[in-house]
Amino acid sequence: MNPTDKPNLPDLRVSYDQGELDEHSAPADPVELFTHWINDALAQKLPEPNAMSLATNGLDGTPTVRTVLLKGIDERGFHFYTNYESRKGHEIAADARASACFLWTDRHHQVCIKGAISKLDHADAEKYFASRPYGHQIGAWASAQSVVIPSREWLEQRDAELRAQYPEGQVPCPPHWGGYTLLPGEIEFWQGRVSRLHDRIRYRKEHGVWVKVRLSP
Repeated sequence: MNPTDKPNLPDLRVSYDQGELDEHSAPADPVELFTHWINDALAQKLPEPNAMSLATNGLDGTPTVRTVLLKGIDERGFHFYTNYESRKGHEIAADARASACFLWTDRHHQVCIKGAISKLDHADAEKYFASRPYGHQIGAWASAQSVVIPSREWLEQRDAELRAQYPEGQVPCPPHWGGYTLLPGEIEFWQGRVSRLHDRIRYRKEHGVWVKVRLSP
């Protein structure tokens, strides 16, 4: 690579000056604040505002992270769907502790969540699976997620075979595919501020009650 083509990373800077976050006026329930922020991201038409980085504990003890899509929030936690036989599925089965992070760069907002993951009922998976586009449904059958495969052509052939087997509107929910929910025990909100003196408000569940504090940036 020509030295002039290298990214000038040390000089990349953004001034964070779009808002503020105060621990005294923030709601008592962090899910209320999260809902307000993600609705704001939706209103601003940010790309994939429900994308969250999900970190789990690898089977070898090394943390792993990937991006999944948030598909619901209720008293059970933050929901996402995936292949149970994937790497993250095996990691969750071995250690349910996990973290997630949302970053809405244009709004200078970040939310980090720590908690425990459990499976949603299969009825939830079947309902959501039925709402997915046909190609996504076939993909859930075609992909043995995280497994080494011989080629792209092998995957496309598998996709074609399954389309022939399952016509549109007749694709069942795979038994190896379903939903998880991350029940938070801690949620931290980050609001970018001028001069890197950011606002950080942490909520932690203590004896069944959310306790919020301000953290130094």
